[in-house]
Amino acid sequence: MTTETTVRAVPLITSADQAVAAGRELAAVLAAGAIDRDRAGTVPAAALAALDASGLLGITIPREYGGADLPASTLAEVIRLIATADPAIAQVPQAHFLFVDVLTVFGTTGQRRRLFGDIAAGARLGNGMAERGGRHAQDLATRLAGGRLTGRKYYCTGGLTSRWLGVTAVDESGQLVLVFVPRQAPGVRLDEDWNVMGQRATVSGGAQFEDVPVDPSLVLPYHQVFERPQQLGARSQLIHAAIQVGIAGGALRDAGEFVRLKARPFFEAVRGGWAPNAAEDPYTIQQFGSLATKVRAAEALLAQAAGVLDEVGREPADAGAAAAGSIAVAQAKAFASEVAGQVASDLFALAGASAADERHDLSRHWRNARTHASHDPVAWKYHHVGNYLLSGVLPPNHGQI
Repeated sequence: MTTETTVRAVPLITSADQAVAAGRELAAVLAAGAIDRDRAGTVPAAALAALDASGLLGITIPREYGGADLPASTLAEVIRLIATADPAIAQVPQAHFLFVDVLTVFGTTGQRRRLFGDIAAGARLGNGMAERGGRHAQDLATRLAGGRLTGRKYYCTGGLTSRWLGVTAVDESGQLVLVFVPRQAPGVRLDEDWNVMGQRATVSGGAQFEDVPVDPSLVLPYHQVFERPQQLGARSQLIHAAIQVGIAGGALRDAGEFVRLKARPFFEAVRGGWAPNAAEDPYTIQQFGSLATKVRAAEALLAQAAGVLDEVGREPADAGAAAAGSIAVAQAKAFASEVAGQVASDLFALAGASAADERHDLSRHWRNARTHASHDPVAWKYHHVGNYLLSGVLPPNHGQI
C-alpha cells in the first residue's frame, strides 16, 4: 500500500461548531472501516487521507497564520468524536497538535509561516520523539551535528503518511532541540514494525535517520519548553484523555446495540418470566445503567479539564496556573482509562458468549483501551493528584502530565 502524501486544498474551519461538525462527519466516514483496519494492521492510507482533507488539522493554528485558533475544549471534543469511531485514527494527530502548540509558543515567525501554511493545505506533522533507554534528554542517541540528523526513533505515530516529521535530538552544544524534516528527505527511513494487540491502525513503527540534511531554519530549542511553567504537556495529555473517553463511548454504544439486537437473555430470566429478551433482563439493565453513568462522568471530567485549559491558555501565568491545568487533565485521563477498560471488558458480560465471536471484533475496544493506557500509567496520575491535593506539591513540569 502506498504511503505517499498528497498536499491538497482542504476546507477552512473557522468556528467551534464547524470543527465539531467536521469531527462528526469524519467519525461517520471512519466507523464503517474500523473493524477492517483493526484486523489488517496495515497503513490506513485512505482513512488518514480523510483526516488530512477534513480541515481539522488546522483548528488550533493561530488566526494570524490562517488557522481557527480554537480552544482546547473544541479539540478535545473533536478527538473524542473521532475516537468513538476509531481511536487509532484519533491518536495519529496527537503529536501534530503538540507540535502546533510548540511552534505557536516557541517557534519563529518563519517556522510558523512555513509549517502552518503547509498544514492549511492538508499536510500533517508526524511524530519522531520516542527513544528506548535513557532517563534524560541528554541521553538521546539521536544527534544533530554539522547540519545532519542521525539516530533511531520508535513509536513514530502518523509518520508513515505525514508531510513532515518532528524529531527530537541533541545538538552539538548538548541541548535538546526539535527538528522538522520532510518525511521524504534523503536518509529518512520509516518502518512498519508495529505488531501490537491494540491501536493497530496507528502503525506506530520506528524511524531511522541516516545523515539527514536539516534546514537550520527549522530547528527549535525544545529544551526551553520545560524551563518555565507550561501547558503543552497538559494539552497533549488532554488528547489522550479524549481518546480514552471515546473508546469508552464506542464500547458502550456497541454493547447496547448488541444487547438490543443480537444477545439472548439468560435462560433463568426467561423461565422466571422476567425478560423475554436480553434488553429487559434486570441485571443487564442495572449493569448497563452503571456503565453508562461512568462513561457520562468521564465525558464530564474531560469537558471540565478542557475548560480549565481554556482558562489557563497555552502560556500559563505562573506555576500555580500550570499545575491546575495539569491536575485537571490528570484526573480526566486516569479516570477515563479506567472506565474505558471496564466498559470494554464488561461488554462481554452484558452481551453474552456470542459477543466473543471474532466476526464482531468487539475485543478491539478492550485491546485499544489497554494498549493506549499502557503508554501512561494511571497510578502515577493519581499519585500526582493526591500529592497536589494533600500537600500542595506541584506536579512535575514535563510532557507527560
